Amino acid sequence: MNARSRFLFASIVFLSLGLTVGSAEAKDVEGSLDHPMISRYAGSEIIRYDDREFDEYALLTSEAKHYGGKEKNLESCRMLEGRVTKITYRAPAGRSTLEVFRNYESALKEAGFEVLFGCDDQVCGGRNFNHAVVPYDLIFGDNYEDQRYLAAVLPREEGDIFISLYVARDEGAGSAAATQLDVITTKPMESGMVTIDADAMAKGIAAEGHIAVYGIYFDTDKADIKPESKPTLDEIAKLLTSEPTLEVMVVGHTDNVGTPEYNLGLSQKRAQAVVNALSSVYGVAPTRLSNSGAGLTSPVASNRTEEGRAKNRRVELVER
Repeated sequence: MNARSRFLFASIVFLSLGLTVGSAEAKDVEGSLDHPMISRYAGSEIIRYDDREFDEYALLTSEAKHYGGKEKNLESCRMLEGRVTKITYRAPAGRSTLEVFRNYESALKEAGFEVLFGCDDQVCGGRNFNHAVVPYDLIFGDNYEDQRYLAAVLPREEGDIFISLYVARDEGAGSAAATQLDVITTKPMESGMVTIDADAMAKGIAAEGHIAVYGIYFDTDKADIKPESKPTLDEIAKLLTSEPTLEVMVVGHTDNVGTPEYNLGLSQKRAQAVVNALSSVYGVAPTRLSNSGAGLTSPVASNRTEEGRAKNRRVELVER
């Protein structure tokens, strides 16, 4: 998307919702702003605002089947990483959730967004969805008899933009319509944190019995090995070729985002994917390889920061 297209996109969305770029309301919480590409419904006020340069986000893309928030419904989510902006609006009195929702829906579609999932009321999953899409509070909590939701994406070379739009009746504010607009701008993953070759792997295994490898990449929440992992897989295969008696266990590790059970399963699938690639692509004898998943149980850094979580998402080679 070129600069002119981006300007037109922003103008379309703002015009469709009845505001111009940069408009704000006197009652907005201090420090809050409309997202630079998506405006508010005319006359709304910002009552909550959070903007993070880089974070993780679970985007609901299907019905919430379980009670207990997003952590209990990860199978219904698409995991994203990037800049995350969360804005809560309260619409003017007398505006229905349908009117507010349709304005956003029309503007997003006109701007080229592709709808990934949409639902309303009980079709979303009723109370389960209400307690998952937004953390439980007095603004949205238990107002699932009049809820509407849309997840959408605008593909771009410089980073896709994902939208989570949730509109529900705020019974605690004179039945005004409340809107939760979350905008996630994805960023390409940086190249490997550690460059490691076959010799370094051999020395690490000889000294410690195992070595962490950071050059094997997976899409968030998936076990498919990405093409940019090839240089690291090449080095692992080179190690195993140069030391024909070496047998290793491939162990997958995750950060702490999600439940322990979910992360354990994901780490096992990723370890299995590495073993499969070494056997099928590089011809390493399956008898020399095994796999296991440790999930989030063996962190090497704090999970409180993105940098720490990135270090914990790794594959280790353990000598058998």
